Amino acid sequence: MPKQIGIDLGTANVLVFVRGRGIVINEPSVVAISAKDGKVKAVGLEARDMLGREPRDTIEVVRPMRDGVIADYVVTQKMLEYFINKAVGRFSLIRPDVMICVPAGVTGVERRAVRESALNAGARRAYLISEPLAAAIGARIPVADPSGNMIIDIGGGTTEVAVISLNGIVVARSLRVGGSKFDDAISNYIKRKYNLRIGERTAEEVKIAIGSAMPMDDDQVMEVRGRDEVAGLPRTIQIRASEITDAITEPLEAIIGAVRAVLEDTPPELSSDIIDKGMILTGGGALLRQLPELLTEVTGVPCYVADDPLSAVAIGTGLALEHMDILRDSLEDR
Repeated sequence: MPKQIGIDLGTANVLVFVRGRGIVINEPSVVAISAKDGKVKAVGLEARDMLGREPRDTIEVVRPMRDGVIADYVVTQKMLEYFINKAVGRFSLIRPDVMICVPAGVTGVERRAVRESALNAGARRAYLISEPLAAAIGARIPVADPSGNMIIDIGGGTTEVAVISLNGIVVARSLRVGGSKFDDAISNYIKRKYNLRIGERTAEEVKIAIGSAMPMDDDQVMEVRGRDEVAGLPRTIQIRASEITDAITEPLEAIIGAVRAVLEDTPPELSSDIIDKGMILTGGGALLRQLPELLTEVTGVPCYVADDPLSAVAIGTGLALEHMDILRDSLEDR
């Protein structure tokens, strides 16, 4: 029997779930390529460590996924091949069945690109599942019930907001705003206010350390190092959590707008279910401080973070393989 693996092919990270073993890989979706011959030098953690530090004449470090979809087909295929081989063993004689999640709002061309890249990377069969449905399954939401369940999945490149009932998506909004947009907003704010240029890894570290969706009583302070735009020399500044809250206002407002739009389009019968059960947050963005409280305040609907928000999509993708007979109508396969 072929191995069955579920892949959360994210903009920031790739998680691989192997049936019977759980999540076996959780690495950044970053690839280091030789600038001379295009050969892959490193993938995942090893490649991420080179980001922003690579000699530009010899090594190019890229993120082949952008806004939840494939930006570089060839590099994505090589990255998938690496992770599939790592999960099932390079010398496995039987090719695995692979389930990959895709944002709800992707086009047919983008879906086909994901499926083809998985098949060319070594999959025997490739199935696609919508990201919000996978997130809901991974968060252990009873998606098969005839009642409304609302999921908000904030990933690295996209935010998926959906109402799910009877194993299908009733209403959905897919927004190309995610964790990377928060990072960009933070680095732009620091550049604008302090004339200090910081890298994307530093911006992410600031977001994780002191980022908050709403002002907090304890206004933490953090040291940030970067390059002075005027002098061109290294410089260190002190930045407050309240400043980061101001910096990420724009992407937060976009997410709030998508949540409101889905709530407005939800049929009345399902709306009453959502008021009773609340909204569930998954994805790395769910870990942003005060985000559930902000969404509860602006919508009037309770909001909760899933037990394992970072792994919910990958777990759901893997569990979907175990319940193919029930979910077949909601999947695309080849």
